[in-house]
Amino acid sequence: MDGEAQKPVLVTNARGNSPFVLLCDHASNRIPERYGDLGLSAVERLSHIAWDPGALAVSRRLSMLLDAPLVESTVSRLIIDCNRALDAPDLIWTLSERTRIPANENLSEAERQERIALYHRPYHGAIDMLLESRRHAGRETVVVCMHSYTPVFLGIARPWPIGLIHGRDQKFTLALREALASDDPSLNIGWNEPYAALNGVTLTLEKHGDGRGLDATMIEIRNDEILAPDGVNLWGERLARSLEQARRNLRP
Repeated sequence: MDGEAQKPVLVTNARGNSPFVLLCDHASNRIPERYGDLGLSAVERLSHIAWDPGALAVSRRLSMLLDAPLVESTVSRLIIDCNRALDAPDLIWTLSERTRIPANENLSEAERQERIALYHRPYHGAIDMLLESRRHAGRETVVVCMHSYTPVFLGIARPWPIGLIHGRDQKFTLALREALASDDPSLNIGWNEPYAALNGVTLTLEKHGDGRGLDATMIEIRNDEILAPDGVNLWGERLARSLEQARRNLRP
């Protein structure tokens, strides 16, 4: 589909019966045509700096297994990072890991505001609309933010196949950690790894979870675990079991 014609946000299974609502901020590496290649090579535009590889595939698998709504951004975080506050210095990346983003350097305020209006606000607006409709219907809701991360960042290996991140309220994230550990006691689960709220990575989690008084968690899967269908299926099924178990443990 032509990059200019595609909507900035996609909502699937909005009427799903699950209490879980899946949010995927970095689902796509799509760069709309108006921005060219941002001064990057094809390899760079396919790499983890542009998106969270595998995160959308696992999110879609979870959506199917749980019958859960899924909201995904359809634009690369190199255009604008939908998981950053509007005043964050990395709302529009000029350097990601060791890669310069030439086209993002020296943007005017008008250019920044245009990207916010075209991509950031519609994404969060769609989430707000979905959550409001559930609130009005009296639906139970647990917000689950789905991400992936690179196995090595700035030369430092990340040993955890999965990391869990909480916002102001830890309750559901703690329950999910216990459920995952029960499902596979050998699993090395990162706690607030490879990022934490203090790194400024919890906008979506806190805005739509904590901000509404909802149970919420952020899941980071190391992307080498989910680049092939077998890994996507394994993690989708493991997370479906563990999310449901965590909810049962909190609501016996």
